[in-house]
Amino acid sequence: MDKIASFTVNHLDLIPGVYVSRKDYVGKEVLTTFDLRMTAPNREPVMNTAELHTIEHLAATYLRNNDEWKEKVIYFGPMGCRTGCYLILAGDYESKDVVGLVRDTFAFIADYEGEIPGAAAKDCGNYLDQNLPMANYLAKKYLKEALNNPSEKNLIYPE
Repeated sequence: MDKIASFTVNHLDLIPGVYVSRKDYVGKEVLTTFDLRMTAPNREPVMNTAELHTIEHLAATYLRNNDEWKEKVIYFGPMGCRTGCYLILAGDYESKDVVGLVRDTFAFIADYEGEIPGAAAKDCGNYLDQNLPMANYLAKKYLKEALNNPSEKNLIYPE
């Protein structure tokens, strides 16, 4: 079998950032998948499921309520390796086109206080697995390391 595209990225040189993972076509529509890499793979600890679950709830809520982008959001969710998340948008985009949206999303998460949207038994299949303080911390770390002043290293996959 052929390797899928995400397994061809050199994870040893990958740093936190916003990367175009792939572009797919559904009819004439382009779907752009973004790799929102929050930790350095194989060099930093992976995120625990509780904080990643909280990030998912908060980011999905924020994105689907964003007046400019909500109609383009197809999916937001965690990577299996727990080093980041995927964001899929309808449209043909580059990292520089969405870094502002990603920055705003993670600023929302970094400052969020209160009840986590959808964190109730009737709304979520694992509602108790949440960690808001760690989600706040990780969002602040991601903002500082990758989103507040991104360079090409944070926006283009390493060779």
